[in-house]
Amino acid sequence: MNKYLCIHGHFYQPPRTNPWTGVIEEQKFAHPHHDWNERIAFECYTPNTHTQILNNQNQAFKVVNNFAQISFNVGPTLLSWLELSVPDTYAAILEADKAGARRFSGHGTAIAQVYNHMIMPLANDRDKVTQAIWGIRDFEHRFKRKPEGMWLPETAVDIRTLETLAEHGILFTILAPAQAKRFKRLGDRTWIDVSEGTIDTQFPYVCTLPSGKKINLFFYNGAIANEVAFGDLLRNGVNFANRLVGEFPEHQKQSRLGHIANDGETYGHHHSFGNMALAYMLYHVEVNQMAQVTIYGEFLEKFPPTHAVEINEDTSWSCFHGIERWRAHCGCRLEDKAQWNQEWRKYLRESLDWLRDELVPVFEREMRPYDVDPWLVRDHYITVILDASETAQQKFLKEIGAKGDPDGRRRVLTLLEMQRYAMLMYTSCGWFFDDISGLEAVQILQYAARAMQLAKEATGKDFEEEFLRRLSSAKSNIPEQGNGRTIYQHYVKSAVQSGP
Repeated sequence: MNKYLCIHGHFYQPPRTNPWTGVIEEQKFAHPHHDWNERIAFECYTPNTHTQILNNQNQAFKVVNNFAQISFNVGPTLLSWLELSVPDTYAAILEADKAGARRFSGHGTAIAQVYNHMIMPLANDRDKVTQAIWGIRDFEHRFKRKPEGMWLPETAVDIRTLETLAEHGILFTILAPAQAKRFKRLGDRTWIDVSEGTIDTQFPYVCTLPSGKKINLFFYNGAIANEVAFGDLLRNGVNFANRLVGEFPEHQKQSRLGHIANDGETYGHHHSFGNMALAYMLYHVEVNQMAQVTIYGEFLEKFPPTHAVEINEDTSWSCFHGIERWRAHCGCRLEDKAQWNQEWRKYLRESLDWLRDELVPVFEREMRPYDVDPWLVRDHYITVILDASETAQQKFLKEIGAKGDPDGRRRVLTLLEMQRYAMLMYTSCGWFFDDISGLEAVQILQYAARAMQLAKEATGKDFEEEFLRRLSSAKSNIPEQGNGRTIYQHYVKSAVQSGP
């Protein structure tokens, strides 16, 4: 068998907890559920852990855990919510990775994800490193093994991001076809241009980085992924199987990988019963020996790259203009409202960049008395995020060698929390939608408010007024919402005042 098939699901929801209460507030558009996490867990995450396969009489004859059959990543912030709120589903996802390892030559089905879905090419180098480390450590904590691959939010990529992954032992990531610039056979001198998305997606490629390190890249089949997400392929598992397998050349000799990557929520939330179509497709492929189901780690071990590739930098899978969706009015939006613009994205990012850069010297200066490297300490702080108990906090402070009295040691934790929120405020969803008054943009402004509050608590310095002055340039498309400043004062300030 030289036909291999892999499905990747990117399961993710933005963090939605109130920074002061630690709970998700009621979200009316998620009705009849309390909030979007709860609704999507009901429609997608839980059903995918026990999906029925039906026969011609519409009777279930098999129940499968889709997470054990596909490559997947689940965002760390979503996993933390599942662990507390839907523990049976959380446990089933972890068990699926172990079952996958038994099936796929020792390779678990899960890969890691950058921690809080930050657009990595727009992050500074320190944040790139911490985001990768936190994503890896979170994965190791939950899945009890090192990750082979790592998902990049929105598949947004640049060379420095790939360097960061390679520096931390990541073997591969997954990109869209148009993110490949050119390729060549290893040993050849002549490069072939594929910058228009024409790369052959059925092989892995190796990318040699300026440092000399290497990382493997898989470019998924964009056409089929698009049909799954926005077409009707999930209406019939047999048609889904035929479409995937039909992409293989008729008379092939070299082993090839047919693969797609989609939001995991496609399978059950975006498409009702999509989880059942996915399960039946995989079942149909296997029982009819149409191809061999695999995952990226297994395929990479069996068939190492024979070709090199270079990437188109500052690109992503969900913005035709590269990464402009997260910093400019590029034309990408969800609703067809011609009179609306997204100029607010620029001012939102510039305001947050200003705040981030103002907090850097505060963090370095205030950590100096404790005789530690503040940025290495921040990288290690994920251990406290994963276990915030008093015992764990004291162990962490001892491990980093923080000196000083108990109040001073507590101050270290305050400064680290300030930095945590300074990264959470870059969660990509804040820019993805059409207006700054939306739920996701308000959420990241809450994170910014919490970061400023912690900075003031630690130093007495208040950054809020200058932040709001800058934010006032971000105009809402809804006249009654005003601008970023009025939205902050209406939706964020009240949360600050009501929080502990």
